[in-house]
Amino acid sequence: MVSCVTVGDDSLPPLKDIIKQFSLSAKKSLGQNFLLDMNITRKIARHAGAAPDTHFLEVGPGPGGLTRALLMEHVKHITVIEKDERCLDILDQIAQAYPNKVKIIHGDALKLPLNDIMSAGQPFRIAANLPYNISSEILIKWLREAHQSPWLSATLMFQKEFAMRLQAKEGSKDYGRLSVLCGVLADVKRLFDLNPAHFTPPPKVTSSVVQIIPKKNPVKCDISVLEKVTQACFGQRRKMLRQSLKQLNSTPEELCKLANISPEARADHITVQDYVTLTNLLASST
Repeated sequence: MVSCVTVGDDSLPPLKDIIKQFSLSAKKSLGQNFLLDMNITRKIARHAGAAPDTHFLEVGPGPGGLTRALLMEHVKHITVIEKDERCLDILDQIAQAYPNKVKIIHGDALKLPLNDIMSAGQPFRIAANLPYNISSEILIKWLREAHQSPWLSATLMFQKEFAMRLQAKEGSKDYGRLSVLCGVLADVKRLFDLNPAHFTPPPKVTSSVVQIIPKKNPVKCDISVLEKVTQACFGQRRKMLRQSLKQLNSTPEELCKLANISPEARADHITVQDYVTLTNLLASST
């Protein structure tokens, strides 16, 4: 029998004991690295804005360390999405300890629209220690849905290198597609870093906790066209724009001149606003 300890207002077994009880090991194929230090998960929960009136969505809770931390901060409700069937009994144990506060969805968050997951019109926050192998795809998905679904903020764990790309500026080696998309749609702040020793098993990289807040009034821009523009430019980032934009426009040099951008510039040396201008010109010409 596993002994219970009280941590704040949580009387569930320690996470290490739960992992042992359910014979749970991290799966590399799912990008799992468990964060077991409740002091750190509580810190993340507080940065995420956990409070008695808040609703949360958590993706990939695993053994539920962050889930429990959010509940210790007395959030009103949490919806968790877990792909790994092995974790469902653990999450159910947490749900039983916090009646009417936890909804468990067994599924793939990449395939579920936010509006299908959360109550219509109910503002919510996102918190997650995301599997690093889906970080880019799921973040882009959420940013696309930000104007349709009322999520207020996302406090997420990423590889440090990935986190730096989110807030990189033109001219830096980290500047890329995600830098531009985030620059248009959100405000990004890197909160703090965590070394590999905090995780089980330890990853080979430093992790960063990042907060992303959707812009209330983003610049007018067709995001689907913006994605095509950034893909074309950064997919050939060493080439000049007059070459990389050929796949989208038959007269790229004229397009650049209309945007007041040098056709000889490269992808990582033009600003977010330049990308918006290119996008709007392309969108208006189709």
